[in-house]
Amino acid sequence: MSAYEKKKILITVKTYPLPSKKTIEASCTAGITEDGKWIRLFPLPFRHLESSKQFKKYQWIEASVTKAKDPRPESYKIDIDSISLLGKPMPTYNNWLYRKEIILPLESRSLCDLQNTQGETDITLSIFKPRCINELIIEPEEVPHWTEDELATLNQQSMFDKKYVVPLEKIPFKFKYRFLCGDSNCSGHILSVTDWEVGQAYRKFRKLYRQGWEYQFRKKFGYDMIYNFDTHFYVGTTRAHKHTWIIIGIFYPHKEVA
Repeated sequence: MSAYEKKKILITVKTYPLPSKKTIEASCTAGITEDGKWIRLFPLPFRHLESSKQFKKYQWIEASVTKAKDPRPESYKIDIDSISLLGKPMPTYNNWLYRKEIILPLESRSLCDLQNTQGETDITLSIFKPRCINELIIEPEEVPHWTEDELATLNQQSMFDKKYVVPLEKIPFKFKYRFLCGDSNCSGHILSVTDWEVGQAYRKFRKLYRQGWEYQFRKKFGYDMIYNFDTHFYVGTTRAHKHTWIIIGIFYPHKEVA
């Protein structure tokens, strides 16, 4: 096993948690290192971390990491006990200027380009700007609740946690975007969205607006993302399907006024 090394990382992505037999639940977490490289961190049972180690998006952390057995080159195993928060989350001043300065230099030309060159570049984590977002798709999950095996996994928390953690709710819908990427020959893509912010927005809007949640949800993640924000997608692949891309986060400063 490779030795652990300290890295400073700007957290840019957290996906909605899923049950994990190793860590009760886990969230795909990704960011950018101090030297400007993508990094994927696991295992990260974020909600089960001590409060002093619970970082926010666009917050710098320092942690000990080592290259994971996962074949994706950006994937690293993190020592969760080593996590240290470095200051407050990066502010949104000047339409996310400070965030843009770190993130946009890593922007890929298009999703088509990522797919077509993956055999040469081996990239499995990136960000790009869609040319046109056509539709936010909302589909009900075939199984809207956790299975018995998943519940058994999640119920392990009482044996391991020093603090009480609210049981993880399964989001009973799938969220996807249909869009054209920046490639001139793009025929269109439909990608699933696993961003934690999207899942939490569903939970918040359902609580606030009950049956009217979908209107509010579509306004923020449909209308606003299409017309009001300069929307970029953070994308990554899964370990099981290295060539299948999903949207793991959304970067959305306001559109610049000409």
